[in-house]
Parts: sequence; structure tokens; C-alpha cells
Amino acid sequence: QVQLVESGGGLVQAGDSLRLSCAASGGTFSGYTMAWFRQAPGKEREFVATIRFNSALTDYADSVKGRFTISRDNAKNTLYLQMSSLKPEDTGVYYCAADPVHYSRSPENYDYWGQGTQVTVSS
Repeated sequence: QVQLVESGGGLVQAGDSLRLSCAASGGTFSGYTMAWFRQAPGKEREFVATIRFNSALTDYADSVKGRFTISRDNAKNTLYLQMSSLKPEDTGVYYCAADPVHYSRSPENYDYWGQGTQVTVSS
């Protein structure tokens, strides 16, 4: 069983940068695909980025490609999301997720979830 705790969210202005972290415990972090999703008020949870267990592969939603970077430090059991050139439409609760099998954009394929961290981008 993996426990995930996100941190680093906050209120920023458009064009600013922010780095989210997701600390994992209770499982073999280095064996899991990790991902970030987000959910805006009144909208469904959407895929942001994913990274394979060994960082060999990453995938991004078109809306964040070139602005966000997903990375992980398996020695620290931590996942990161570096967000740059933030836009108001990036506002939402950001969740990290883990799965031992899938490398996917679908939230249904992830077994473990954090509680989320709020990111608000003002215009």
C-alpha cells in the first residue's frame, strides 16, 4: 500500500512558476509509474503528466507540454512537477497517482492517489 502526500501548491500570478512535490511512503516507489492529474471546479479530473518507474519515458497533456516538467527522485521517494508560464486555466487541485503496472493517461488505471494540493493562478 502506497501513501502519497502532495505539497507545493499555492496562489500565483499568470506567468509565474511553481513546483509541486509528492512524497511516497509504504511501498516500492521505484517500481511504480507515477502521474499528475488535476481537477478544476465543475470539471472532470484530467491527465497532466506521467513518468515511468525509471524515468525512461514521460508523457504530457498537450495543454501543458513545453511548460511543465515531470521528474522523480527514486532515492527520495519523491515525484515532482515543475510548472512554468502558468495560466489561469491551470487552476485546480493537483493530484499525484501511482500504479505498479500501467503507464497511462487514464485515471482509472492508477491504484493509489494523494489528497491533492490546490493551485490557483490569477490573471
